[in-house]
Amino acid sequence: MEQPLPVEQHANRFSVLPCMLTICSLFSGFYSIIASFNGHFFAAAVAILVAGVFDGLDGRVARMTRSTSTFGMELDSLCDMVSFGVAPGVLAYLWALTPYGRYGWLAAFLYVAATALRLARFNSQTVASPSHDFTGLPCPAAAGMIATSVMFSTHVFKTTDTVQHITLLAMVYVLSYLMVSTHRYLSFKHLEISREKRFQLIVGLLLLLILLASEPPITLFGASFLYMISGPILAVRARAGRKKQPAAAETNKSQL
Repeated sequence: MEQPLPVEQHANRFSVLPCMLTICSLFSGFYSIIASFNGHFFAAAVAILVAGVFDGLDGRVARMTRSTSTFGMELDSLCDMVSFGVAPGVLAYLWALTPYGRYGWLAAFLYVAATALRLARFNSQTVASPSHDFTGLPCPAAAGMIATSVMFSTHVFKTTDTVQHITLLAMVYVLSYLMVSTHRYLSFKHLEISREKRFQLIVGLLLLLILLASEPPITLFGASFLYMISGPILAVRARAGRKKQPAAAETNKSQL
């Protein structure tokens, strides 16, 4: 009978398939940086989205094959720093932040630094107290917001050159804040769906896929924007709920 691996060996085990998917994510992020330096901003944006796909696959494959390890988690974080930190920061700077001089490169640096802080906090929270939701905007979602903004601008305004608009500078600062904030974002990894609703879910996902495929630069931008603002919206709703509870308690006491 095969003996189980010791804890130390299990933590440092190298699993080929999940790690190769993580490396593919790193390759996409590195290609995005090269494309940004060459002025191919649309290709750089698409590469970041491809990196997000690989990033979503590696963890699921590791869990399906029961090959999760500390080595894989650390490799994933290092690759995420490049694909969702450095690559979007470089893309945003070369595409829209260069005209703002010092404020532009400071915004790009702030984004990269916020990504590093976000990943460090996520790793420590995962080890200490795993949760089904994210604390702060996930860095792949923040990178997707920058990437889809490039795609949206290229598709709608028919420009492949650099752009200059104050909202893009503000967006990078907002994304940096949201990544290190305490706003709660839904994970969608551990959805509990009853058997009766699984068919409806499949139909809904099919309709969503058709919608996203109709005009990807527009629909992906809309989906990224909605997810970005979902955290502050949930925070406002939670704060409003906490304010209603003492008011309801006072009303019940007055009625007694």
